[in-house]
Amino acid sequence: MLSRLLTRGASLRATTASLGRLYTTTRLLHTTAPRFAAKVSPAEVTSILEERIAGFKDHKDVDEVGLVLSVADGIARIYGLNNVQAGEMVEFSCGLKGMALNLETDNVGVVVFGEDRNILEGDSVKRTKAIVDVPVGKELLGRVVDGLGNPIDDMGPINAKLRTRVEVKAPGIIPRQSVSEPMSTGLKAVDSLIPIGRGQRELIIGDRQTGKTAIAVDTILNQKQVNENPDPTKHLYCVYVAIGQKRSTVAQIVEILRKFG
Repeated sequence: MLSRLLTRGASLRATTASLGRLYTTTRLLHTTAPRFAAKVSPAEVTSILEERIAGFKDHKDVDEVGLVLSVADGIARIYGLNNVQAGEMVEFSCGLKGMALNLETDNVGVVVFGEDRNILEGDSVKRTKAIVDVPVGKELLGRVVDGLGNPIDDMGPINAKLRTRVEVKAPGIIPRQSVSEPMSTGLKAVDSLIPIGRGQRELIIGDRQTGKTAIAVDTILNQKQVNENPDPTKHLYCVYVAIGQKRSTVAQIVEILRKFG
C-alpha cells in the first residue's frame, strides 16, 4: 500500500513538472511574439521584397525572327518582321546580311548583300535593330572596300573614327556651295569644249567599249599633281565606284590607280 502511494506521488510530481514546463514555454512564446512582430513590419517586408525583385536581372535576349518567302535577283521577301525599320540591317541564317527597304502590309522587301543563291525559301531572318551605316573619313583613302565599307584588299582593317548612315537626305539647293572653281581633267577636248567645275555633276554616257571608264580613270590620275599641293584645301579626293563590274575588271583598275596614282 505504501509503495502504491509513493508511486502515485511520483507520478503526480512528474505530471506537475511537465505542466509547469508547458506553461513556461507558452508564456515565453506569448511574450516573444510581439517582439518578432515589432521587429519586422509589413512595410519592411514589402520593401525587402521590392529590393530583391529590383536586384533580379534577366539577361535573356529576344530576337524578332521572320521567314523567307521568296528570293530572286538579289531581293528577298520576308514574312514576320512586323516591327522592322526602313533601312535596318537584317541577318539571314546563312550569315548573309541585307537591308530592309520595302515595308509592305504582309511582307518586307530586303536587298541582299551578297550571293542570294545561299538563301533558301523558309530560311530564318532576324532583326539587328541597327540602321545600315558605313565608315567614313580619310582612313579609307587608298583602300578597296565593298558596299558596306569592309576592306577587300588584304591590307588589314580600317580604323575609321566616324560612321554615317547609308540612307540620308540629300542637302537642298540653298545649303549647297556654288560651283565657282574649275577642275582640270587633263583631257584637252573636255577642258576646252565642256569645262567642269568642282562640285559639278557630269554624266559620261556611251556605248560599250567606247572609253567611258578610261575617261574617268584618266581624270583621276591627272589629279595627282593637284594633290601634291602643300595646301590641303586644294586637294581633290577621287573615289571610283564599280557597280556590276567583274572582279577582274575591278582588279585591273585598282592596279592602274596604285601604279600611276
